[in-house]
Amino acid sequence: MRVIDIVPGTTVDGPGLRTSIYFAGCTHRCPGCHNPESWAADAGREMSLDEILYEVEENGFDVTFSGGDPMFQASELSVLARRIKESGKAIWCYTGFTYEAVMADAQMRDVLDAVEVLVDGPFIESLKDPDLLFRGSSNQRLIDVAASEPGNPVEWNGTAFTEVL
Repeated sequence: MRVIDIVPGTTVDGPGLRTSIYFAGCTHRCPGCHNPESWAADAGREMSLDEILYEVEENGFDVTFSGGDPMFQASELSVLARRIKESGKAIWCYTGFTYEAVMADAQMRDVLDAVEVLVDGPFIESLKDPDLLFRGSSNQRLIDVAASEPGNPVEWNGTAFTEVL
């Protein structure tokens, strides 16, 4: 998998301390993106599943997939996500695709089997709001994957966040 960076102990990509994995590649190219250096599919470095899992285990935090857009590496990401979930860690995933688009694609949908919250939708600069919880623009949603079903996404209620506090 192509990884730009792995940041342990961050608090901006989901509740509590998290290990954020920034994957390379994104064709959404949202104007105003905070991470345009991640757009190139060949950015960062190649990392094996075991190398990434070692970093996750070493840090001991829940995990967030970001980028770029991790869904551009969905086939490998689904394997990684399952292994992380099996270790007992919660996973959040940021994507420029909507929940509906993810559910319509078999490879991306497989990733959701291990994801707790999907932060969906492209960043839209005109809808930017720095006061939003864990997202950059008001069109983006925090989808509670377990509570959702195709055609009926359910927004995350923030329970886990308030329990962490």
